[in-house]
Amino acid sequence: MSLSTELVAFSTIVRKEARRFLRIWSQTLLPPAISMALYFVIFGQLIGSRIGSMGGFSYMQFMVPGLIMMAVLTNAYSNVVSSFFGAKFQRHIEELLVSPTSNHTILLGFVVGGILRGICVGAIVTVLSLFFSHLHIQHPLITLTILLLTSLLFSLAGFINAVYANNFDDISIVPTFVLTPLTYLGGVFYSIELLPPFWANLSRFNPILYIVNAFRYGFLGVSDVNIWFAFGIVLVFIVVAYAYSMYLLSSGKRLRS
Repeated sequence: MSLSTELVAFSTIVRKEARRFLRIWSQTLLPPAISMALYFVIFGQLIGSRIGSMGGFSYMQFMVPGLIMMAVLTNAYSNVVSSFFGAKFQRHIEELLVSPTSNHTILLGFVVGGILRGICVGAIVTVLSLFFSHLHIQHPLITLTILLLTSLLFSLAGFINAVYANNFDDISIVPTFVLTPLTYLGGVFYSIELLPPFWANLSRFNPILYIVNAFRYGFLGVSDVNIWFAFGIVLVFIVVAYAYSMYLLSSGKRLRS
């Protein structure tokens, strides 16, 4: 296919994905907003007032970047895993695979849909956080870059999960038993400097720790890890996830009946 035709196919998939989550905004955008508002009230105001400061900032200020990133990565992941599995379950993904549309275009179309939802939810949670805490972005470029890279990475992870899922129950296994624990143990609610040496070193094997700290550095200018190493970790995971996603599409495993 020519470049212009590929662009038409890409924009069509992206528009379909965007309309999908915007059409059912009460299921895709409203629940994370309510959940994050409860986090702000319970952890930030009620518990945070007893904790005091952390890392030189109020507990609410320290926690907000982590909660924003938690909402972003969760929704970017959820959008792609549910959308692509739905396409696979209803068998209309096979029509895309036998069309002249390249696999790169198909993958990027679904992934960009996940990125858009992640950014939309992130923007909503950020606006909500302003009612509870004063935020000032110290490094806007770093903040935006890690936001886009994280949305990209977890959109790709959602795609891989969707390919391997055999039923709708399977698409909730990874978020429940892998993604949620890693997120809660990824420094969203605490600094790893508070942990004993063994647990602090163990936490460094959690990739979400680097994502949360890079995003917190963009907001507050503080981090428990080296920022450039954090970006390197994210980029390596993106390259591996993209390459594996392309392999799954090219091989047609679990996609063609």
